[in-house]
Amino acid sequence: DKATDPSIPEENWECIQRFCDQVNADTEGPSLAPRLLAHKIQSPQEMEALHALTVLETCVNNCGERFHHEIAKFRFLNELIKVLSPKYYGTWSSEKVKSRVTEVIFSWTVWFPQEVKIQDAYQMLKKQGIVKQDPKVPEDKILPPPSPRPQNSIFDTDEEKSKLLARLLKSNHSEDLQAANRLIKSMIKEEQEKSAKLSRRVNTITEVSENVKRMDELLENYRRQELSKSDHETLQTLFQRCEKLRPLLFRLASETVDDDEALAEILQANDKLTQALGQYRQVVAS
Repeated sequence: DKATDPSIPEENWECIQRFCDQVNADTEGPSLAPRLLAHKIQSPQEMEALHALTVLETCVNNCGERFHHEIAKFRFLNELIKVLSPKYYGTWSSEKVKSRVTEVIFSWTVWFPQEVKIQDAYQMLKKQGIVKQDPKVPEDKILPPPSPRPQNSIFDTDEEKSKLLARLLKSNHSEDLQAANRLIKSMIKEEQEKSAKLSRRVNTITEVSENVKRMDELLENYRRQELSKSDHETLQTLFQRCEKLRPLLFRLASETVDDDEALAEILQANDKLTQALGQYRQVVAS
């Protein structure tokens, strides 16, 4: 009630932070808090609803995966949709509140792409014409990093950036919030690049392993003179593909100099590939 008090025009950040702390401390906090907040967001008093939305966004930033899981359920999303829908409270909710609710749901579609129900809820609002175009989320509206995060995430491993982000998020100044938002975006980008690099490495090494295994089988049949015409063509195709995989492995190795384990895996794949190509040249090309 104090964190959403409509008689106070400014956000009461001390109470908001205490509310977040209570959500984290109480085992029932993550499931109870969204229900309490939904009730306040539906308030006929504009200021109470706006404060409740600020509390909600702050909880998303500070209350972790269990809270994210609760707000991604239709049960909670439907309560937000009621504020926008003319069938429920949309006729008397203020434009400011409706605009903020739309911003909140849209920002979640960006930062929680894995939550299908959030995506479905937002698309339904667009189909019904309740949301006519995607909102432009202001720079000082902090968007949370996606959750759950993979192990060894940049948010966990880069201690200096994580401390800076925590300090900026606690600030009440608009320019600090803008700086935090920019930092989150750059960290997300770094995270995505790291993830793409890992995916590229895993896919290439898997392909090398499968191709080498298949080449070994076909070469063995070739030695026995048991290779059909179509298998002979397959063997040639595999050889050509394996030749193209070598420069890919070299590029991956140059990107992975700071990770000994991954580098060893790449070099091992390269050894197998070199051996398979050598066998082909020895057995077939000769």
